[in-house]
Formats: sequence, structure tokens, C-alpha cells
Amino acid sequence: LSQPGRNLDVYAADLERIEVLAGPQGTLFGASSQAGTVRLITNKPKLSGFAASAKAGLSFTKGGEESWKGELMLNLPLTDSVAIRAVGFIDDQGGYIDNVAGTRSFQESGRFRPAGTVRANGVPVSSVRAGFQAGADLSGVTFVNADNSALVEKDFNDTQYTGFRISALYEFAPDWSLTVSHARQNVDSDGVFFADPELGLDNLDIQRFEEDVLEDKFKNTSWTLEGRLGALELLYTGAYTDRRTDQRVDYTDYLFVGQYLPYYMCDTAVVYPTYVASAPADPTCQSPASYVTSQSKTEVFTQEFRINTPQESRFRVTAGGFYSDLKLKERNTFVYYSPLVRGSDGVTQGFLPNYALTNTAVTGAVGNASEGYFSDPGPFQGFRNDVLRTDKQWGLFGEASFDVVPDTLSVTLGARYYDIEVDLKGSANSMFFNLASPVFGPNTGVALEDRIDVQLGGTNISAQYAPNNTVGAPDKAATNGAIFKGTVTFTPTEDMLFYATYSEGFRPGLLNRPGGRTNPSGTFTVPFELQTDEVKNYELGWKLDLMDRQLRFNGSAFYVDISRLQTTIFDPSIVNLFFSANAADARIYGLEGDFTVAPFAVPGLTVAGAFSFLDTKVTKVLVPTNDVLVGSDLAFAPKFQGNLRVRYEWDLSDTLTGHIQPQVVHSSSKYTDIIEINKLKLDGYTTVALSAGVKSDAWGAELYVDNLFDERAQLSGNFVYDRARIVTNRPRTIGLRLSYDY
Repeated sequence: LSQPGRNLDVYAADLERIEVLAGPQGTLFGASSQAGTVRLITNKPKLSGFAASAKAGLSFTKGGEESWKGELMLNLPLTDSVAIRAVGFIDDQGGYIDNVAGTRSFQESGRFRPAGTVRANGVPVSSVRAGFQAGADLSGVTFVNADNSALVEKDFNDTQYTGFRISALYEFAPDWSLTVSHARQNVDSDGVFFADPELGLDNLDIQRFEEDVLEDKFKNTSWTLEGRLGALELLYTGAYTDRRTDQRVDYTDYLFVGQYLPYYMCDTAVVYPTYVASAPADPTCQSPASYVTSQSKTEVFTQEFRINTPQESRFRVTAGGFYSDLKLKERNTFVYYSPLVRGSDGVTQGFLPNYALTNTAVTGAVGNASEGYFSDPGPFQGFRNDVLRTDKQWGLFGEASFDVVPDTLSVTLGARYYDIEVDLKGSANSMFFNLASPVFGPNTGVALEDRIDVQLGGTNISAQYAPNNTVGAPDKAATNGAIFKGTVTFTPTEDMLFYATYSEGFRPGLLNRPGGRTNPSGTFTVPFELQTDEVKNYELGWKLDLMDRQLRFNGSAFYVDISRLQTTIFDPSIVNLFFSANAADARIYGLEGDFTVAPFAVPGLTVAGAFSFLDTKVTKVLVPTNDVLVGSDLAFAPKFQGNLRVRYEWDLSDTLTGHIQPQVVHSSSKYTDIIEINKLKLDGYTTVALSAGVKSDAWGAELYVDNLFDERAQLSGNFVYDRARIVTNRPRTIGLRLSYDY
């Protein structure tokens, strides 16, 4: 489910179980499983008989809209060897964020902000990031407000999931089966899920000046062939995923950091007064309202072959190979220009038509370009990123376990070899130099009807990463290597297990679209290519069943060494695009565990909980700037997290069982980034939930209250546009869940 850009948001229906594998799982699961792996195991078709189930839910959120959902599952054996299983779902999640009235103008632009201004996150504006026109006399400028009154709406962040999955099982020979599954899902979402703390988190308010909408749909077809050859278990599995997204995002917040933005939305007399031959009497900055449209298509084809020896043997082996081929086509159009902008003559308005840098039919400063991808070659107004990214990877993996002392002491060794190539092609271009009345550049002095797209603004990505390119960039991000794992397990009794593990994980390298750009002081250049970042995990753990198995206690203590941490950065003083860098080395000390108590003295009572203590630090800065500090905490790493739930079940009758379950969750504060200018501190929180219900063999009903005390738990956030945007949990929600099994 992990993909470049936006991970798939899959509605989990008809699950058999969820497996959470903590710690680096790179040897068996490959790239990007550094912190662990979550496996969603779906129910497979069953030959044992007909089955059906239905689930429904209705809930009401304080200050928000109601939500409702429904699921229907059918399992149908067709013959003794063939069965199908289908599940369909709809989940309508009501909104709870309010888009409230407000205005914006270019008076708030980062272009006019002086050095020393303290941002809301406490970091002052440095001299190299001061506004180009800090201190300029703007008294004669007319600023047109962006006004969102037409978009004011309560509870505007509603979302709906719809989809289905159908699977077929064919047992075509003893010990051999083929399972084929096809799933489709649509997500339609409006609004945003963050609020502005300056407007107050209690009411969860935000001010948006353009529509925010998302349509995200995917199709996934997968197949699994399982069987035996003698004592060996064989498994071949593959999948093909086709995903399309269509999104529109309000980009008005870019006003606060985009120093070049006024060039496209203010008269030249405002932003470059010395280049104006005849200034208008009313120099004007138009409304800063702007937006981005984004369309993407992702295709992923994966295959894996795996062999297992008998698990009851003293010597056990799992080995196999993996292959993946991903293509991501993405087109982003940034609409932040104004046809009313007056250029250097103080009269002529607007911009010339814009063409993709990969359009070879257009002559200009960038020539001999490769063909563009995905979108039309132009002309278009606005900015256009038109990119094809390809990821190809293959790997060989294996784990072997040997019982040194049967049932007492075992040793496991694992390894994975990986080979990954990432490539970029396309065009990222702007309208810079393209004023219809130019300030400077090749069109200066040329008659309006003869002016052309200068093609000096942006990056020809196809040319930048072409073989034998002239800028010193690699033609692709290629990496290969091996990672390892070793575990010693000691089981002194049936109720005690202790282990020591060393494991490694990695994320593959990648290419930066704005590679080669340099910061104003000349101390940092955006790398063309990122190296893989790696983690080395040293862990001691235990799994204990105590007091005649009334108490189960699992836990681990670990140390993680992180090398070349990949970090995403947004710094408009360098470039107005996100880029990535191997920013730092870091380390983590941790202690975590979970427990379950089911006392014999109180039948039906279960007390369960989990905890995590983390001490994270940046140990070495790898980028020559002051934006990463040694000793700072890693992002989204609270020092303590914990949860506790108490469940009591009792018989209401011979056929009915009741239950009640309170639950509390706590997290300490955390930071959203390691980059100082992008960093936001999120407060700690404690939330409480309560549920009570009744269940028979066939049906169940449960009343619940999530977020009982209506806490605003700060789950996530960002500060990339010098404004805090915080994602919280849903306000207090009261609901009813119903289920029926046949």
C-alpha cells in the first residue's frame, strides 16, 4: 500500500486479522519497512459452507455532521473445490471542520517581511530569508483582498468511501490452490482535515479561499498460488494496481512564504519599480487567492515467489525473490497568476501562453528535450509540473532458523539483496519572463504579437536526468546492497521466551526535481540524488505468560542507529518546490511493551494496555545549514505513549452476552519535523472512549462514545507555509454499531 506521494487509504473490510510486526522487517518485506510492517490479512473464500454477514453503523459528532456506514459479505461455495467471497461497503463520514470567513492580501506576503520577524513557531526570519522588498514603501499600493465569503461552510470536510472486493478460490489438486481477488475503491473528499490554532482549535476553524476536493480511486487485482512439492511449501503471489487521483487544493497560504508570488499577481510597478518605464497611477496587487489542480495515474506490478520448509523441523528456511515495477504519472497545475497584472509599460496586462519545456516544437533557451509525458504540450496558463517517475526493484531474501537446543534455544539468520532504480522525466516550468509586457529578457522591445514563451523558468527534468547530461546529474537513482538480520531465542519454559535481535532496514534513494538549486548564502545545494537511508536496530525482548497465564506481558528494549536520514524540506528561499535531502544521522533509545490481565477471580474481566518510551536525538548534521540542530528530537516521536482498556463481559442469558469497555489513550508532546523553519510542536493529549453492547451467536449491537471528554488531540500538523495547521481527532462522537452473521 506504500507508494510515492500519497499512500493508499484503504477501507479495511472483512478482515481475518491485523498483524503488527515491530522493528525493521527489511529482510522479508524489503524497502520502507524500517519501523515495522502492518499486514492487513483479508478473509479468504471458504469451501466449508455458505456464510453471510452484515454490518451497519450510525454516529453523531458534536458540532459536526452525522456519519453512517454499511458492509455486506457473502461466502458461496460453488463446488467441492471452488468458492467465491464478496464484500461491498460504503462509509459516509460527516465533516466537522468549519471554513470560516476571512480575507487575505499581499500586504502579508513574505516578500515584504523583514529579517528578525519571529514566526509563530518561534523561529526568527534570518537575513538570507528576509523579504526581497522588506521595508518598501507600500503606501501608494492598492491591495485587493481575497475574500472567501462565498465558500464559508460548516462541517465542510466530509468524505465517502465506496467499494467492493470479490475473491475466488480453486483447490485444483491435493495441497494446491489458486486464489484470485479483485478490489475497487473510490474516495471522494471535500475540504481539509486541519484547523488553524490562531482561530482556535475548540471550534476547529480554518480559512480556505479556493475549493479543496479530492477523488481517489484504485483497482487492484491479485493472485496467489500455493502448494506443496514433497515437504516444501511453495507460494507465488502477484498483484496489479491501477490508481487515479484528481485533486484541487487551495494554495493561498503560499502567500506567506512565496517571495516571487507577487511578480505574477502584482503590477510590475509594485515588485520591480526600477524596471517600469511608465508607472500606473494606481499600482495594484490583485487577490492572492490561488489553487493547484493535480491529476495522477499510478500503476504498480509486483510479484513474489517464496519457499518454506516444514515449520516443525529443527532447521527451517524461508527464501524467495521479489520484483516490482511502478510508474507514476503526475500533472500539477499551479494557478497563481492574474490576467490583470500590468507590466513594465504600466498598461499591457497578463502573461504570454506557456508551453511545457519538453515540447520540442517550441524553440527557446531549452532545446533538444525528450518528449513530455501525460499531459498536453501546451499552451496553458499557470505553472505546470508534468512528471513521469518509474521505480523498478528486485530482491532476493532468505531466513534460516536452527534449534540449537530443541524447544529451548534457536538461532535465526536472515539476509536480503536489493537492486532499485528510480528515474524521472518530464517538465516543471513556470511563467517567469513571460509577462506580456516584459520587465527584462529576450522579449524586451519585441512587438506583442511576436513575443514567445521564453522557456527560461523551470526545469527540463527529462534533459536534467538524461544520460550524459550537462549539469552533472545522474541519469537515475540506482542503488543495490544487502541487509541482514540475526535473532537468538531462548525459551526456558513454555510460558517464557526471551530474544535478542539485530536487524537492518532501508529506504531507497530518489531524485530531486529541483536538484542543483542553491540557497542565498551559497552554503547548500539541493542534491540531484539522495542516498538510501539505513537503520540498524539492536533489540532485547521478552514474551511472558505468568500467574497460570492470567498475565501476559510482552516487551522490548531497543537502540536504533539511523544513517543519512531522508527528510523532506520546504524552503522558498531556495526553490518553491518540496525537495529531499539526507539531512542527519540520529539515534533512538526505546522501551515498549503490552500486557493483558484476565484474573480467574473475576471471570469475564480483561485489563489490557500498552506503552512506549522513546528518547530520540539528531546526532550529526549532514546539510551545511543551521536548519537542523544536533540534539533535536526526531519528528513524530513522543517521549511517552500509552493506552489502557478494561473490558468486562457477563452472561445476560443462555444466548446473550453483554460487555462494557472504557479505554484511555495518552501521548506526550511531539514535533512535526527536524527542519527548524518547518517545525511545529504538537501538545500532548489524553482521550477517553467508552463502549457497551450485547451479542448473541448471530447478532450484536454496541453503543459507543469516542472522545468522551471532547479533547482536541493534536495528532499531526505542519508549518511549511509559516502558518500552523493542526490535525486533531474527531470531536466527541456517539454511535451505534450493529452486526449480523449467518
